[in-house]
Amino acid sequence: MQTKVNIYTDGACSGNPGVGGYGTILVYVDSNGMKHEKEFSEGYKHTTNNQMELMAVIVGLEALKKPCDVTLYSDSKYVVDAFNNHWIEGWVKKGWKTAGKTPVKNVELWQRLLKAKETHNVEFVWVKGHAGHEYNERCDTLAVEAGKKENLKTEVF
Repeated sequence: MQTKVNIYTDGACSGNPGVGGYGTILVYVDSNGMKHEKEFSEGYKHTTNNQMELMAVIVGLEALKKPCDVTLYSDSKYVVDAFNNHWIEGWVKKGWKTAGKTPVKNVELWQRLLKAKETHNVEFVWVKGHAGHEYNERCDTLAVEAGKKENLKTEVF
């Protein structure tokens, strides 16, 4: 049986809500039945909200050293739809071009995310907004705080 991990993510671009950064919280239970939480954060500037959301998801998945059953909660419908609606497979088959032949943005991030997703059994769940979702609120705060600091380091899970 693989380890079950819940990942809660959020990203904030520069200007929304005012700083750039991403936050990720991993919640898992060890072999002794003990619950653990690991928090990750990183700051960026001059980037897009979608890129922040992708980074938040990637940092959580890449932190897992062995294959896990992952439920990934994101408030980004963009990220969740991309995987649940198989946009990525279409992009890969088209050589990372959209139907209009325009290059897809953030290709390197999508490729990292695909690689991480192939390693784990991942289910993406859209958290509709922040209200009432304790972990998503914490991730949002983490993302904002990350953008206010320079040279933040992430822990290794």
